[in-house]
This record gives sequence, C-alpha cells and structure tokens, in this order.
Amino acid sequence: MQQGLQSLLRRRRLKPPLQAKACSTLVAAALLCVTARAADDRADSLVPEVKKLIDIYSIAESEAADPVDPSAAFYQGAIPGMLRTLDPHSNFFDPEQFLQLQQLERSEQKGFGSIVSVLPGRVIVLQTLPGTPSAKAGLSGGDEIVAINGIPLARLEFDQLIGLLTEARQHEVALDVFKPGSARPERISMSPELVDTPSVDRAFMIAPGVAYVRITEFEDPTGKLLQQAIEKLGGAELKGLVLDLRNNPGGAVKAAMEAAALFLKPDQLVFSIRGRKAEAEDVRVPKLARPYSFPVTVLVNGKTASASEILTGALQDHDRAIVLGEPSYGKGLVQQVYSLSGGAGLALTTAFYFTPSGRSIQKPLGSGQLGGATVMAQGPFKTDAGREVRGGGGIQPDEMVFPEAQTRLRVALDASGVMTSFAGEYVRGHEIAANFEATPELLDDFKVYCSTHEIQPSVGEWSVDRDWIRSRLTQELVNLKFGVAKGDEIEMRHDPVVRRALQRLGS
Repeated sequence: MQQGLQSLLRRRRLKPPLQAKACSTLVAAALLCVTARAADDRADSLVPEVKKLIDIYSIAESEAADPVDPSAAFYQGAIPGMLRTLDPHSNFFDPEQFLQLQQLERSEQKGFGSIVSVLPGRVIVLQTLPGTPSAKAGLSGGDEIVAINGIPLARLEFDQLIGLLTEARQHEVALDVFKPGSARPERISMSPELVDTPSVDRAFMIAPGVAYVRITEFEDPTGKLLQQAIEKLGGAELKGLVLDLRNNPGGAVKAAMEAAALFLKPDQLVFSIRGRKAEAEDVRVPKLARPYSFPVTVLVNGKTASASEILTGALQDHDRAIVLGEPSYGKGLVQQVYSLSGGAGLALTTAFYFTPSGRSIQKPLGSGQLGGATVMAQGPFKTDAGREVRGGGGIQPDEMVFPEAQTRLRVALDASGVMTSFAGEYVRGHEIAANFEATPELLDDFKVYCSTHEIQPSVGEWSVDRDWIRSRLTQELVNLKFGVAKGDEIEMRHDPVVRRALQRLGS
C-alpha cells in the first residue's frame, strides 16, 4: 500500500482538491450529495440509484445474519466497487489511509546508507556510504546479515525478506552480522537517518566521446542533475549520449519536461493532456531553452513508466532520439486528489497524457475501461520526419533489444550468492587495481570454490557462460573494492542493450 501511495504523491497535481460538506453518517452523506446537486439535470436520474443503495444497506443492516459495519459496507464495498468500473488507478482512501498519504507527502526518506545484495534467505553488504549509519556502525563490504531484530533471514521467502528490510528502515534495528573470517555473528545496532539518494545515480563515459547516464526516477531536481551530469562528462562536446530509463517508474512530470528541454528545440510540444471534462492542455519546451545537439539513444523496458514514458515519447516523436529495448509499461494517467468528509480521500483519474504525435501513453485498461479512448486520436501516428510509430499505449521501441537470457548456471550462481562470497574472501587477501579483470587462473579458482558449494556445472555449461562469469566476477570484486558505481560501469559495458545503443551511435 505504501508504494502505491508514494507513487501517487509523485504524480502531477492539477487544481486544489475540492472540499466536500461534512456529513454525520455515510447514508446522510449520500443523500446530501444528491440534494446538493438537485439543480443539476443529472441529479434527478441519480436519486433512484442512490435510493436503491440505501434500501439495500437498510435491509442488510436489519436482516443480515451478522451485524453490518457501515464503514466496511461503504469504505470497503460500495465505494471501491464503483471506482473499479472506472480504472484500476482511481482509489478511495479511508480516513486512516488518507492520513498516511498526507504523512508520506511530508516525510523525508530515511535509511542506513548501505547497498546490499538480496538473495533468498541471505543479505550480503556490497558497500556502505561514508558518514551514514551503516559506516558508523562498522558494516563493510562482504559482511553478511543473518538476522534482523532477532528474525533469522534464512527462514524467509524472498518477498518476506524484502518486506522486512523495508520495515527495518523506519526504526532502530539490531542486526546479527557475520564478518568475513569470523566464527560467530556480531550484534550491530543502527538508527535510520536522512539519506540522499540522487535520481541521476550513474553518469560515466561508456565509450570515447559517448556518455552513459541513468535516471532512476523523476524528482524535482532531476532535470538540473541531468544537466550537471552531462556537463561534467563533456557537455555540448559529447559525440553521443546513452540515456537509461529502464526500471524508471516515473515521478514528477515537471522534471521530465525539464529533461526534455535539454534535447528538444524551443516551443516544441512535449506532451498534451486531454480528458472528458479536463481542459485540454499542450505543454511545450520553454522559448529560451538551449538544448544539446549530440545524438541520443534512450533505453526502456517493461518497468519504464509514467513521466519517463512522457520524456521518451517526446524524444521519439520529434526524431530526437533512437529508442531501444522493450515496450514500456503504459501508464499515462492524470490524477486529482480530493479531500472528502470524515477525513477520507479520493484519487480520481481525470485525464490522460498524450505524446506529440497524439499517442495515448496509457494502455487500454480492460473491458469497459477505455484508458483515454474517448479522447484518443486515431492513428496512424507519425514522427516529425514521417516515420510511423505504434500507438495503443506505452512506448514501442524503434528497435527491440532484449537482455541476455538466463541459463540454469547463471540462475544457480545468482541464487546461491557464491560470487559475492568468493569476492569477499578474495579481496581480503589480494590487491585489486582500478583496471582489474578476472584472469583465467581466478576463474579456475572460482570453479573449485563453486564445487565446494555444491555447484558443479558441466564442461559445456561452463564454456557457454564463461565470458558472463568473468564479467560478473570482475564486477563483484570491483563492487567490494571500489564501490557499486564502479561495478555498474563494468555491467553496463557488457549489457546487450547498451552495446546496441553504442552501435547505433556509431561507437
């Protein structure tokens, strides 16, 4: 529930929420809402429908075998049932949930400042950020957390483990930690603090003259952070940019618009807003914008959503970027949050986002749920240069490029955590240079290590995945020695989608 609420908070807000009149009971609220609209021509048609609802509730209240809770009947039944006929993203919040929504809006992100590898039943520390609770408490790369607040992690399913880690970030926590080479776990206590996690979290040169930048979500400072990252890597002198929006769930639409203004010409259309009742709105690049002119590729996948789809669609429709990867999620809703009587609240879809060519970003929502079809332009949809692009929701890449398929050996190595364990032991006894690469001798040692952990691949399996193992082992060692950011550089250079992006950029 909290993830859904946090997602809602990052969406674009329209007009101030409406205030409903206070009602003493839920039934009275329904009657008053109808009475207040008696002057409206449609109110007369609503009266018999609301009366049916009240009649059903009255009979159930007096005749049902078990007592009827009015809050449950309306808050959990009638109101959510009505909203389900609209779309899956319009939600009713009871007073407790709405209060939680408001508190999350005012809250700041807290954590311990550590980056961990989460495996079934295991959590291994990869890096602790300087000055954070994790670093102050003595956690370091290679440590394994075996229990949180007395709960053994080995007994937990993966989803349970993620839930426990999420909850642990909210309060003081006691960890049982195995240090490399120790015979028994050490008890470490930490309290969460405010942790700065920038939305532009990776920026480096991926090839001569070509920069790689990853945006994890869109927050208020994202546009400025993106520009700073580009300038640091060469600015207008760059020969190309790989902009990675994979797994980006979206966020603040204003931030996506500011990012678009770094690449599109002044006054070019970024997106449109249209709905049955909402006033149509076209949002354009500011007239004083000074965009970069180097070539751009944008990487997307099935978890690229919302504001990141708005940016991608604008760059694609104006032929400003080549889009690579997999079709995006397809979430293009404009939502309004309303305050209701009794402390309840309502998030209602009031309009939809459209790309410059007229494509609805929102995918059709299912039977009876049109997802913007009532205001959707008819295809075919074409870019500025006349290229035809597919509609139907989400952003379809110009070229489909998939990540490498998982083999049985890769799944076993990832699930067991043997790579991270081996890397932790190796780092303690060896020097790791900045340009470190796993050697054939190191791979042989790792193969022996795997056999002691009941992983014994055939000659054929090892041969097929040997290059992948060398890259991943190098990455794990660099993670522990120099930090996860450096390890990510190694991963991206072997990523098939990134490699294809470099080919399209001529690198």
